[in-house]
Amino acid sequence: MSLVRLNIKGISYSQTQSGAYALVLSEVGGARTLPIVIGAFEAQSIAIALEKEIKPPRPLTHDLFKSFADRFHIIIKQVIIHKLVDGVFYSSLICERDKIEEIIDTRTSDAIALATRFNAPIYTYENILDKAGIYLKAKDELTNEKETLSIEKLIEEPEKTSSFSKDTLEELNEKLDKAVQNEDYELAAKIRDEITKRTS
Repeated sequence: MSLVRLNIKGISYSQTQSGAYALVLSEVGGARTLPIVIGAFEAQSIAIALEKEIKPPRPLTHDLFKSFADRFHIIIKQVIIHKLVDGVFYSSLICERDKIEEIIDTRTSDAIALATRFNAPIYTYENILDKAGIYLKAKDELTNEKETLSIEKLIEEPEKTSSFSKDTLEELNEKLDKAVQNEDYELAAKIRDEITKRTS
């Protein structure tokens, strides 16, 4: 079976499961996308890895794994989404240390979170794309890719109006620094979204 390379297209709220998120992977050189339902923690971890401007003061679990792997000279060469059973995706990490390759089973959400930190390519098999891949129509496209991949898109509540409208930019920047120090990434994302709206 041939492997198909995938890129991360975006993260959005899941339309099917409350409190969950949809990670959308797109086929390189093709028109199909592969939506995968993931949990809030993994969605936030992936978004933080993709978002270069917000740095957590202490490492998240996937950052810790990356540091551990770096210390012991382990690299993740690629991620393969190799099986789909009853709507659940199964994945493997292809790792290498001292030129010895190992395959480690993992949840797909963890595999993608690690792939973003190791800059490792993500693959799936053609038959999985045939079974679970979808073609997005033009109007369904994730149009603003940068915004879709950003952490504020991940956790922003679209219906809510901003609670920071009375704050100055200087006050907002102070609150942003404090929120990051306190590891309150949801609040940090909302503040940064407000700053972006004012400065763009």
